[in-house]
Amino acid sequence: MPVYIALLRAVNVGGTGSLPMAELKAICEGLGFSDVKTYIQSGNVLFRSDEAEETVEERLDEALGKKLGKRPGVMVHSRKELDGIVADAPFPDAKPNFLLVYFLPEKAPDDALEKMVAPDGEEAKLAGREIYVHYPNGSGRSKLKLPALKPGTSRNLNTVRKLADMAAALEDGG
Repeated sequence: MPVYIALLRAVNVGGTGSLPMAELKAICEGLGFSDVKTYIQSGNVLFRSDEAEETVEERLDEALGKKLGKRPGVMVHSRKELDGIVADAPFPDAKPNFLLVYFLPEKAPDDALEKMVAPDGEEAKLAGREIYVHYPNGSGRSKLKLPALKPGTSRNLNTVRKLADMAAALEDGG
């Protein structure tokens, strides 16, 4: 049974709302997902399901919308996709916690980076449904403007690596 990693948008970061990870786990189990595990209080959940990735994504977003009063936006990936995202990470000299991966609901247009305003030397790379952004001074005070990031949710490279490792352990029987 495939392992999926779901990344929730705007949960517990001043966006859609607060959702304790125990409740997220219960919602996933209620949808029939198995081996459900959450990681840190920012909307990361791993589980097994026989359903297709798109079906899992839609069902989870709908269930969360009922709970929160508004669909948060859910991006679902396989272990293989996450492994590729980690392996393809650009900016090799960037500190992993200063390199954010923005997960988008769909592939960004080819010109997505053309409107970028990066006053602190931020760098970005487009890669399918993801945009990597290196924040040399950290993202907290950055004045970066990049409209293509708005529909997505971000995780730093350390978190993406941890989620990939957790998915591997779950897939390998752990």
